[in-house]
Amino acid sequence: MAEVVEVVGAVSAAVGEETAVRDVPVPYLDGFERILADAAATGRRLTRDEIQSRRDLGAQAAVAGHGWRTLVRAHLAAARGGWPRAATPDSVLTVVEQAVDAFADGYERAQRLVVRKEEAARREFIDDLLHGRGDPGRLAAHSERFGLRLSRAHAVAVAGGPEKYDETDAVPRQVASELFARFENRRILFTTKDGRMVCIAPGDQDDVLVHFAEHAHAATGQAQVAIGRPRPGTVGIGHSYEEALNALDVAQRMGLDQRLLRAADLLVFPVLARDRQALVDLVRNTVVPLEQARGGARPLLDTLMTYFDSGCVAAAAARRLSLSVRALTYRLERVRTLTGIDPTDPAARYTLQTAVIGARLLDWPARPL
Repeated sequence: MAEVVEVVGAVSAAVGEETAVRDVPVPYLDGFERILADAAATGRRLTRDEIQSRRDLGAQAAVAGHGWRTLVRAHLAAARGGWPRAATPDSVLTVVEQAVDAFADGYERAQRLVVRKEEAARREFIDDLLHGRGDPGRLAAHSERFGLRLSRAHAVAVAGGPEKYDETDAVPRQVASELFARFENRRILFTTKDGRMVCIAPGDQDDVLVHFAEHAHAATGQAQVAIGRPRPGTVGIGHSYEEALNALDVAQRMGLDQRLLRAADLLVFPVLARDRQALVDLVRNTVVPLEQARGGARPLLDTLMTYFDSGCVAAAAARRLSLSVRALTYRLERVRTLTGIDPTDPAARYTLQTAVIGARLLDWPARPL
């Protein structure tokens, strides 16, 4: 028995007995030495009440924020100090094992509850922040806790991938790991929202958002990332987030395939869409006659969009459409006949181009006007 006592004593001394006792308040060890002396002397197992008392103390220690290593050191130190001399080594170690196991059970349960509460608070903070709701003062007070300093302007990047993601999924965890490994000292926030990956960074740290975009695309193989404009304050983050979402929506409607989209470069589209009735009238009066073409309006709309995107160079547009120049020219002539507007005429084509963009924004002809 003396040898076992010496071993336990050496372990507790090696890890810092005095530090353990000093760092852990006595209440978390309340009754441990008494249980040790009584149970070890008789060789009995701990009673249900004794096990529950250890669990309760473990939960209290977790809520108070004490580290597990310090708590284990404290139990070893207490076991050394209260070692019952008349008890067998096996009975003493069995009691220590039962007590520490019950203490750990309570500690781990409380920790899981704390983590769930913390995650719920974080999710509420993110939802309020991105949707521009909640008290600005309260959001600012909690922002430091979650990695942001809302006294600065921030920009939001949103990655729309082929799947919907949650923060616990492998792809977001990979992107977050890459992001924080590179910018561990920056005040940034990474999360998922409505199945998309979201990164919030100070407005003057564009390199963070570009890095996020690169790794989001690499991790998914095809994610398109949009970055909203930097905006000040808590409400500004919500506006930047909405701009990024709108940029992704515009890219989908307009067939834009760039990996990285910037809301600042796409401002013309929300301007066009702001007066929906005027846009509907423009589309109806300009390109709706294309429905009379064989095959409907879609082939001619796609031809016009490609022609305009190619700088109105017929040869380049024909290559992108896998057509001959003659076939492309025929289609453009067909457009002129049906609409009364010549797409090759610089003075007239602005109206036609704007109407084609409007049709894409309104998702016409898939959706009726």
